[in-house]
Amino acid sequence: MDTILIRKMEQIDIKEVLKIYQEGIDTGMATFQTEVPSEYEWDKGHHDTLRFVAEEHDGVVGWIAISPVSTRAVYCGVGEVSVYISKDSKGRGIASKLFKILIAESEKAGFWTLQSSIFAINTSSIQLHKKMGFIKVGTREKIAQLHGQWHDTIIMEKRSSKIK
Repeated sequence: MDTILIRKMEQIDIKEVLKIYQEGIDTGMATFQTEVPSEYEWDKGHHDTLRFVAEEHDGVVGWIAISPVSTRAVYCGVGEVSVYISKDSKGRGIASKLFKILIAESEKAGFWTLQSSIFAINTSSIQLHKKMGFIKVGTREKIAQLHGQWHDTIIMEKRSSKIK
């Protein structure tokens, strides 16, 4: 029996969301960030309604959200996707479930392109994005350093089939 509930993120979830984000930071292959932002900073940096959590046994085990790629009006339908699953819940299809709802809801909200910038060494995330219909559009070589080591990122995007 599937015990995972996918629902809109609520303000009360943010502490657990940030805890899972810290787990991502700790992997060294999920983000160039080295510190978890404040609740206010995280909230301000993500779309108000296009944020979802996966809940199991009354606890958040994963989340997905969209950040704007630009403040320019011409890019209002392009969003940067972040998806994080707790270390104890990986490999159970939770990220795919989160993606499915995010893709559907983002299209309803008028988004025409979703994109992600993924560490080249994060092959599981690259495979997940491919599974969800994202294509590789490029590699940014040695785009930034994390703990003194240069990393490449893979840029992937998904164009909506519903927005013409």
